Amino acid sequence: MAGETGDPLMYFILTDAFSAGSRVTEAGRLCCVTEEDYLQQVAEDQHRPRGCLSVTVIGDDAAGEVDVNALQPLHRKMASLLLAVADPTERLGCFLERGLLEQAARAEVGQWVLVEHERQLFPALLRHVGSVLDSSSLLPPVYFGVELEGDGEGRGENDGTYKGVTFFKCKKNSGLFLPFNKVLFSGSLHVDDGERQPSHADQQSSVNPGEKVVYYVEDSLKRGTIIVTSDEASNGFVEVLPEEGSPEGLLKLPLDSLLKEEAVSGGNDIVDWNISPVAGGSGHNGSDLAQRPLELSSVVQIEYKAGEMIYGIIRWMGYLPNVEEEMVGVELEEDKGHTDGCWQNRQYFVCPPKRGIFVKLRACWPDKRFLNSRDPPAKSPEHAPRGDSCLSGTDDKVMEGVPPLQGTVAVDVLLGRMKGIQGHCNSCYMDAALFSLFSCSSVLDSLLFKPSSVPDGHIQRILREKIVNPLRRTGFVSAESVMVLRQQLKQESRCPSFTTSEKDPEEFLNVIMSRILGLEPLLKLQSEGQKVQDCYCYQIFLEQQPEMTVPSVQQLLEHSFHHSNLKLAEVPSCFIIQTPRFGKDYKMFSKIIPSLELDVTDLLQDSPRECVVCGRLATRECAECFTDVILSDSGLKQYCDVCAKQVHSHQKRRSHRLTQLGVPDGFGEMRSEGPGHVPRETLELFGVLCIETSHYVSFVKYGPEKGSWMFFDSMADRYGGEEGYNIPEVSLCPEVATYLAAPLRDLSNQNPRDMRGVAKRLFCDAYMYMYQSRRMAMYK
Repeated sequence: MAGETGDPLMYFILTDAFSAGSRVTEAGRLCCVTEEDYLQQVAEDQHRPRGCLSVTVIGDDAAGEVDVNALQPLHRKMASLLLAVADPTERLGCFLERGLLEQAARAEVGQWVLVEHERQLFPALLRHVGSVLDSSSLLPPVYFGVELEGDGEGRGENDGTYKGVTFFKCKKNSGLFLPFNKVLFSGSLHVDDGERQPSHADQQSSVNPGEKVVYYVEDSLKRGTIIVTSDEASNGFVEVLPEEGSPEGLLKLPLDSLLKEEAVSGGNDIVDWNISPVAGGSGHNGSDLAQRPLELSSVVQIEYKAGEMIYGIIRWMGYLPNVEEEMVGVELEEDKGHTDGCWQNRQYFVCPPKRGIFVKLRACWPDKRFLNSRDPPAKSPEHAPRGDSCLSGTDDKVMEGVPPLQGTVAVDVLLGRMKGIQGHCNSCYMDAALFSLFSCSSVLDSLLFKPSSVPDGHIQRILREKIVNPLRRTGFVSAESVMVLRQQLKQESRCPSFTTSEKDPEEFLNVIMSRILGLEPLLKLQSEGQKVQDCYCYQIFLEQQPEMTVPSVQQLLEHSFHHSNLKLAEVPSCFIIQTPRFGKDYKMFSKIIPSLELDVTDLLQDSPRECVVCGRLATRECAECFTDVILSDSGLKQYCDVCAKQVHSHQKRRSHRLTQLGVPDGFGEMRSEGPGHVPRETLELFGVLCIETSHYVSFVKYGPEKGSWMFFDSMADRYGGEEGYNIPEVSLCPEVATYLAAPLRDLSNQNPRDMRGVAKRLFCDAYMYMYQSRRMAMYK
């Protein structure tokens, strides 16, 4: 890295915090070391801990020994871009995301971009890329100087001058200097200083004589053939012969009003992203649909070609340049569009490539698949969509699923604003539960496919095809789709508040898993001498424990099972645990540590267990030894015959009553074997629901790495007033891993208000923990 730029330094980003004395350097900080020193440390120094590297933290010149596994190398350019992001946690998230960082590294002056400013997106022209601070520092951070255009004009902070130095010139209060994570690089078009509106010719390959083109004249789509590409073409004009039968003669047309014919997808009202809209098609603004107006986030259908419908969500409404009719930008369900939300090099909305399309508002209809019996009848186009069977239950097509998202794929699909499940009308309890269960885990996919004795397959199809599949495929589920599910649950459960009121997640899960779909219970619990009890969620019950100030989920579960004299009759594939709460305000513990791995070996009935003293196969259990701090702070205690006799020879334990443990068939020969031969049954944490002031959010573990955590809020922001809509958001939160790895004493003394990012919500507001056993999920 040093050799590429002539810089003698090598740069790294910390993915885990490290301590140097009493000082803790958080993850996301940048570090450096000279190439010479690096080579010398690797080759000669034998006094450092194995696998460590001595580095200098950029910004405070602190030095320390860091585990090499916590250091990720950076090119100087990447490091300077990241250094402009002030918050280390946010910086680490930008590094882990990578896509935007790589785009920023390729960005050049003259490029059209979108910038985030005042919680809105504005189009802008990139005017400066470089440092605006003291360039004599060790690594000057790189900022992007932009000139706001359109609605953002006049809403900036300067005219291109920063601290008395002019980096570019623009209109008053239209300039901004931003770190790269506040810029969306929507294309690679460049313009000269005096040019403001880029032409289509800059984007398209040049047209040649004889090529077929289409163009727009007086609200009609016309076709013709290029005849002359004379010198005038350099001024943006060509001569076109209209197609046979047209009354026009040879026309001289602007090059940027033409599109090659093969680029037009057909359909009377479909507007390709870089030509004007065309006339024709049926409208929706008549009196027949006056009661069902279309607005932002409406789910719509469009006649794409004769007999073929496409479906999507309105992401933008307004007027395009030189177009009189009101237009909409639609994000489609399938890759049948022509854009990512860009039209004439301006970004009107953001969606995946080939998912966006611009059409006339009157070309859109409410999606018939989501019209219920109370909706007013709508005159739809002649060819009705084929999606009605999703609700009618008559669809015979093969059920298809989309696998859960993991690792970098999860980040690519889910991360950002207008991602996740859109909240509406007190739906956050359902949004958070569904996102946690299905975005990155398949443990409950049987809920989507498994045949049920309860004849409610239409709810199963809604859940699968309108919520889970779109979430995993595109990273977004509209509020309309969730409302369809809520309306069906309202009807089937005879509970009118399902579409209006806030509920507890366990109520929703019990209704949909038990009463609606008849899913086999997730948990089988047994108390001594009692029958096996079935349930879907487990509520932790225990008395006040003064010795536990900051307990882990493992400790709480063991205490609860001991207090209630419970055992698991079998290993669950999915274990949903509710924390001890009394109402929405009182919490028994100010913080709870999420156990990333839940060991249920000692909670199983008639399962092999190991002696807590010697590690051999246990044959006896003592409930009264549970709180004996001499053996261990807490936890279930079981012993082999020899250790049971020795432990209970003490006068304080002679009165204890021991319970004989059943030894499963095939494990009897292990009585005399050494420790370590008893298999452990563990489950992994994959999701956490949290509640604060009646609002539910969730954390999801999307990969095996320590920092692979994402945070979801279905109502993170809002656009507009009463007639507006909620904006869901998914963000990375690698800072969670730092606190999970912190010593218990540090975590106990940590002031929640000082915790970085959203970590406070995970440790202080957790309501429900979700664990999975991938092995057991294969059989259930």
